[in-house]
Amino acid sequence: MILDDDTSKTPRNDSLIGNLTGYLDTRIDLVRLELQQKASTVFVSTIHGATLAILGLMFVIFLSVFAGLALNSVLDSPFWGFGIVAGFYLVLLILVLVGVDKAAFQGLANKALKDTIYKSDKRQA
Repeated sequence: MILDDDTSKTPRNDSLIGNLTGYLDTRIDLVRLELQQKASTVFVSTIHGATLAILGLMFVIFLSVFAGLALNSVLDSPFWGFGIVAGFYLVLLILVLVGVDKAAFQGLANKALKDTIYKSDKRQA
């Protein structure tokens, strides 16, 4: 009788182990897909941010050159316009170094990234 009970439980145990193994495999695949999706999102965001930064930098450079040349024309000088533009950026640099605390930037980062992990988790309902 003991042998009959053991043999009758074996297919059920195999089925349970098979189901558990299938569940774990599916769960691992789900985690891999979520990681791949997040990595793709980070990659696209990085490329987008870098492109915007480069275009913004080019805009600032050409605007600064334009402002320098315009001031040179107004002041009838070959160099004072560029000196004024450089002085403007120096004042801006000093204001940022002295006046703006890192906590302000940390607050911006916290606000921008608030709960992004939990918002993207679709399992929480």
